[in-house]
Amino acid sequence: MNLNSKLAAMDQIYDIYNHFISGQELVCKKGCAHCCSNNVTLTTIEGHKIINQLMSETDTDWKGKIRQATHQAHFRPQITTNQLAHMCARGIEPPEEKQPERLPCPFLSQDQCPLYRVRPFGCRCLVSRHDCGRHGYADINDFTLSVNTVMLQTLEHLDADGCSGNLLDVLKVMSRKDNRQAYQQGKLNCASSGLIANQPLKVLMIPPQHRTRMEPILQSLCDIRF
Repeated sequence: MNLNSKLAAMDQIYDIYNHFISGQELVCKKGCAHCCSNNVTLTTIEGHKIINQLMSETDTDWKGKIRQATHQAHFRPQITTNQLAHMCARGIEPPEEKQPERLPCPFLSQDQCPLYRVRPFGCRCLVSRHDCGRHGYADINDFTLSVNTVMLQTLEHLDADGCSGNLLDVLKVMSRKDNRQAYQQGKLNCASSGLIANQPLKVLMIPPQHRTRMEPILQSLCDIRF
């Protein structure tokens, strides 16, 4: 699949999720940035779109922000969502993923996200039914968590010949022209870039009690055209 087809499919995945989440009672609103941290993860297809947006901005210091932030402790995943699904299906214990202390996303400006329009799914799915600032944690119902997982699996499948990693690490890799060219050719070396290789979707992580309710969402994903 060529890059433009991937980007078109990704936008449709986002639209399906936006339609789903619009029916939820959430307190998330503009200026609410409690969950905007440096521990967000994403795929290279999402990183490619963000980098294109950054290169079109008048703020020329974005590379410096990324470079400075990558020197700080931040979450680096060991496995992808689809790898986790494969391991769980085979009864293999996944590695323990330890997250360092959360620091604010380096792109935040007065609790506003300048990249909101192209933000990755890892940001889009951080939703809550109560004020995270007051309670100290997000309140997400179980079905929404299942939908989030399915969307993450689908995005990774879409970018199966790409990589995943922390937002900062992916953007640092994708900020280089030679890496973007290698990615477009399906030749980006994930391991040497400090990222992890994406995997195709082989098994969906949907609890039995959510399968019937999930069917319309799965059908919408299957109907994606590009």
